[in-house]
Amino acid sequence: MKRLTEFELSELEDPSFSRAVVDWQKQHGRHALPWQNTRDAYRIWLSEIMLQQTQVTAVLGYYARFLERFPTVVALAEAPLEDVMAHWSGLGYYTRARNLHACAKRVVEQYGGVFPSDPALLAELPGIGRSTAAAISAFSSGTRAAILDGNVKRVFARVFGVDQYPGLKPVEDALWRRAEALTPADGGIEAYTQGLMDLGATLCTRSRPDCERCPLQARCVAYATGRTAELPVRKPKKDTPEKRALMLAVVEGGQVLLQQRPASGIWGGLLSLPEFDGHVGVDEAEDADVAVLANAAGEFGTVDEVEPLLPLVHGFTHYKLHIQPFRVGLAKRAGTPAGHVWWDLANIDAAPLPAPVKKLLGQLAAPTLFG
Repeated sequence: MKRLTEFELSELEDPSFSRAVVDWQKQHGRHALPWQNTRDAYRIWLSEIMLQQTQVTAVLGYYARFLERFPTVVALAEAPLEDVMAHWSGLGYYTRARNLHACAKRVVEQYGGVFPSDPALLAELPGIGRSTAAAISAFSSGTRAAILDGNVKRVFARVFGVDQYPGLKPVEDALWRRAEALTPADGGIEAYTQGLMDLGATLCTRSRPDCERCPLQARCVAYATGRTAELPVRKPKKDTPEKRALMLAVVEGGQVLLQQRPASGIWGGLLSLPEFDGHVGVDEAEDADVAVLANAAGEFGTVDEVEPLLPLVHGFTHYKLHIQPFRVGLAKRAGTPAGHVWWDLANIDAAPLPAPVKKLLGQLAAPTLFG
C-alpha cells in the first residue's frame, strides 16, 4: 500500500473537515444499530460484509438470525457451507457468503479465532477489501485507517467537485490519497468513520440529498455550483444483455428436485431448479417445446405431465434473466442424480435457494399443485 509523502499529506490535510464530521455524528448520526457500541470484531466484520451493496433495512433481520445461528467466528467456521448459504439465502451477492465462511476458517486456523487488528492483515482475508478492513480495525481497535466505500466516494465527489467517474483507477487513487490525509490522527476515529458512513447513507444520498442539514454544506462544491444531481459522475452505461433460462420444477410425493450449482458463477454454491438450456441470450433461445422438456426430464423418472408456470424476470448486475419455469410431475422417480437432492416442499423456506427460485417454489408449494 503506497503511503503519502509528507508534502502530499500537508497539501490535502484539513482538520476542520474531520471535526465537522465528528461533531455532526455525535449529535445526529446513528448510534443504535445492533453492530454498534461493541469492540467485538466478529460482529463488526459480519455487519460490514452484509452491508456491502445492501441497505441497512435489508440487513437487520439477516444479521440477527445469522448471529443466533452462528454466535462466534468459531461456530461459523465449523458450520457446513450449505447451512451458511441457507441463512444467507435472499440477501444476494452470494460470493460474500462463501468468502464469509472461508474467512472464518482462516481466522480460526491462522489467528486462533481472533481477528487481527492490523488493517493490512485483515485485507488479506477472503472477502475483506481495503476499505472494509479499515472500518473493522477502526471500530474494533480504534486504529487510524482511512475508508473509501461507495457512500464515502459520493460524499467526497460532491464536496470536492470530482467531475470524473470515481471508479476510474486514477480517480479512485486520488480519492484514496484524500481519504488518508483527511482521516484524523488525534483520536475520534470511530466517530469520524461512522460519520462518513452516516452522511452518505442518510443525507448525501444518491437522489434528493438533504443539503440543508449537511455539516459539509459550506465547503461543498456540488452544492455551491448546483451539481448535486450530476455528481458523482455515473458509470458510463452499457446495454444490459437479456438472457433466458428454462427451469424444471420436477415434483413427486410432496418433494421437489433441486440441483447444486457450481461454487463459482451465478448463484454459486446454492441449490436451484434444474435448467434445460442454461442462461442463453434471448435472441439465441428457441421456443420451449413441452415434448422436448418431457423427454429431457425422463432422466429423473417417469414423466406424468409437463405444464408451464408463470414466467418471472430477475435482474443481475450484468444481465437480466427471463425465467420460464415448468412443473414436471413424475409418476415414479428414477432415483436421485448426482449433485441433486429431493427437498420437502413444506420446508422449502429452509433451502439455500436464490431469491427468485425460493419465491417461485414458495408460491407453488400448495398440496393441490404438487400433490
